[in-house]
Amino acid sequence: MLFFIEIGTRRIHLAGCTQHPTVTWVTQQARQLVWNLREEGRVLLFLLHDRDAKFPTSFNAVFASERMKVILTPYRAPNANAYAELWVRSVREECLDHLLIINEQHLHYVLREYSQYYNQARPHQGLRQQIPASTSHQPGHGVVQRREVLGGLIHDYFREAA
Repeated sequence: MLFFIEIGTRRIHLAGCTQHPTVTWVTQQARQLVWNLREEGRVLLFLLHDRDAKFPTSFNAVFASERMKVILTPYRAPNANAYAELWVRSVREECLDHLLIINEQHLHYVLREYSQYYNQARPHQGLRQQIPASTSHQPGHGVVQRREVLGGLIHDYFREAA
């Protein structure tokens, strides 16, 4: 699974998933993310990643061409990548540990659905219970509604506008 996190908003960008990531695959995912960010008009200044061998110089060059500074995490410093570790723990504990994934297409669907929930509905305790990609102000009163995510695995509660 290859994902990107915007630190300021803790918003997740799911780039892709595969059982056997290669240098070519990882670099292509980077290109696609850059294209998507450009289409959205988003400008990111930094890319932080670990020192895994699957992140070659061609991967870093994609981001450098967009004037993003690539920062490598220090050796043996798991807390340096805390946001990524938090995302991995959340997606595993709240989602993947409770599902039987049938195939790669199913995994893509589940991760897209959970990422959308994570970015647009799931409260984040470290940021005053605010959601990362808030599109509008949520009403403070009104009838409480429930929306099922991933077939009812997750229940999302929200207030209907009065």
